[in-house]
Amino acid sequence: MLTRLTDDIAPPLSRRRWLAVTAGLALGLAALTTAKAADDTIKVGVLHSLSGTMAISETTLKDTILFLIDEQNKKGGVLGKKLEAVVVDPASNWPLFAEKARELITKDKVSVVFGCWTSVSRKSVLPVFKELNSILFYPVQYEGEESERNVFYTGAAPNQQAIPAVDYLMKDEKVKRWVLAGTDYVYPRTTNKILEAYLKSKGVKQEDIMINYTPFGHSDWQTIVADIKKFGSTGKKTAVVSTINGDANVPFYKELGNQGVKATDIPVVAFSVGEEELAGIDTKPLLGHLAAWNYFQSIKTPENEKFIKAWQAYTKNPKRVTNDPMEAHVIGFEMWVKAVEKAKSVDADKVIDALPGIEAKNLTGGTSKMLPNHHITKPVFIGEIKANGQFDVVWKTPGLAAGDAWSKELDGSKDLIGDWVGKKCGNYNTKTSKCGGQGS
Repeated sequence: MLTRLTDDIAPPLSRRRWLAVTAGLALGLAALTTAKAADDTIKVGVLHSLSGTMAISETTLKDTILFLIDEQNKKGGVLGKKLEAVVVDPASNWPLFAEKARELITKDKVSVVFGCWTSVSRKSVLPVFKELNSILFYPVQYEGEESERNVFYTGAAPNQQAIPAVDYLMKDEKVKRWVLAGTDYVYPRTTNKILEAYLKSKGVKQEDIMINYTPFGHSDWQTIVADIKKFGSTGKKTAVVSTINGDANVPFYKELGNQGVKATDIPVVAFSVGEEELAGIDTKPLLGHLAAWNYFQSIKTPENEKFIKAWQAYTKNPKRVTNDPMEAHVIGFEMWVKAVEKAKSVDADKVIDALPGIEAKNLTGGTSKMLPNHHITKPVFIGEIKANGQFDVVWKTPGLAAGDAWSKELDGSKDLIGDWVGKKCGNYNTKTSKCGGQGS
């Protein structure tokens, strides 16, 4: 009996086997700890260019999301879990945006992505978000003509920026001739197509419209500014409507100054020049020129002053500016948090269904709402550039404008609406009562 009992006892472990077993246990415990940590966090993707031509604009948006996550975590996070940022750099390389978006969703397992600036980068990632059924919050003014189920557009549609800017120039500045100058990609081309149709509907003749496109990062503006100057020398009041993006704006305005083109002679109204782009550059050539946005740092409201103070404290820089796309991220982030809490889940389908109707206070005094077309309501402001790189508001809408996904100025779009609540369709044709045709 004794012998048999001894036979049943396993031989003692060798030192090597003992180390292997304990190492395995340690790895297993580490994996469990990592899994638990992952269960205790919600990952948020940040998809903004931190290098290349668009870094001048997008780096601040990355910092904004990190700031908002930090603030939310101080409140206890979301659903009892801490938020964790996953930051990538698509480097102003449009195909790389899609690759980085796929990484964020499949490898990093983010629940939502805040990102993109240019429309070409947004168009690049759309198929990824549709295929993998994830959520993108897009914070920048754009050309419209789109309503995607997986995208929430917190920047301005054309009827919330471009059209009001032209109306202002036409009525208040008595502009008769128009230069539509843009960077050569989808946003400026589509916006200018809409503006050209709108101007003609207001009686402007083709010979009074000049359209020009330049590549990203364009630096030699001498000939183009000379052409603008000549176009504006006919005696008719002329203005430039600028969809020039990124760091090309710096030499453009400098050349206007070099050739003596003053804002009093040919005003420029820009859709992509804000406080961040003006910070650290010589503002003398820009004085008196205009920008159309849905937010300016200079607007005095308790919400805005509180935000600016908190932002500058977070960045440890009392001179750090704020701008419009930042506010769009502020609104979008709050809407996402509220939708997750309403859905009691970060599941994409549940959050997408919860978002329409969600409201968030904007920073300029008012409340923005997420509409069934996945756009939001926003006020519109025209600001005049000051020497300190800030803006004096010279005009604003009386209330909030509802973002139109589809432009009423274009024949192929005027009958379309986006409605992801009632129609479950991004391009519902109100004439044919059918979903489909253009867009998605």
